[in-house]
Amino acid sequence: MQIDLNADLGEGAGSDEELLKLVSSANIACGWHAGDAMTMRQCVRWAIDHKVAIGAHPSFPDRANFGRSAMQLPPEEIVAGVLYQIGALAAIVKAEGGTLAHVKAHGALYNQAVKEPALADALCDAVRHFDPALRFFGLAGSGMIQAAERAGLRPVEEVFADRGYMPDGSLVPRGQPGALIEDEAQSLAQTLSLVREHQVRAIDGSLVALNAQSVCLHGDGAHALAFARRIRDALEREGIAVMACT
Repeated sequence: MQIDLNADLGEGAGSDEELLKLVSSANIACGWHAGDAMTMRQCVRWAIDHKVAIGAHPSFPDRANFGRSAMQLPPEEIVAGVLYQIGALAAIVKAEGGTLAHVKAHGALYNQAVKEPALADALCDAVRHFDPALRFFGLAGSGMIQAAERAGLRPVEEVFADRGYMPDGSLVPRGQPGALIEDEAQSLAQTLSLVREHQVRAIDGSLVALNAQSVCLHGDGAHALAFARRIRDALEREGIAVMACT
């Protein structure tokens, strides 16, 4: 049994290099919600040093709100913006001698694409035009995965260690009760259930089946690094290999 562990980096958390020692995939902010050219370059260098798969983490043009504000933009604008962000990171990756492996949308861009097929298609269109060999990260069991398959991309079904789930398999919206799991034992139990049993308990108590291929570990919490170590250690004790999706 194996699982990919991914983390969103270059967002100012201050623990990026240490997280890269624990994960197998890194999603690097491309400047629109966080980060800049120097941050991207440093994260890329660290990722290469630790042999971690490098991914672009594009967002809506919403730096003021960390990419978490809902937006309604024309599909062609989404495609252009995502291409712009992937291209910026890809240039740095190439210059550093690395290889870009995947794309994972950030924040509201990701969450809206779960519910809006046209937005998911635009995201996938951008990735397909840039490089159809790139893996496309999307919420497990959601329309993002279907959009990637329609576009001929290779989807990676992502689950979350510290987010609550709705009965339909979507994430509890931020700001609502149960959106964030702050109890480490609960997060750890949820992660192991997703990886071993491919199921999660929703906020109403029901069990939801999900195909977990990658687990997202957020790096911006007060105890994020310590929790990431606990998850990595627990997986190793269970004999579950941590490696990037290929």
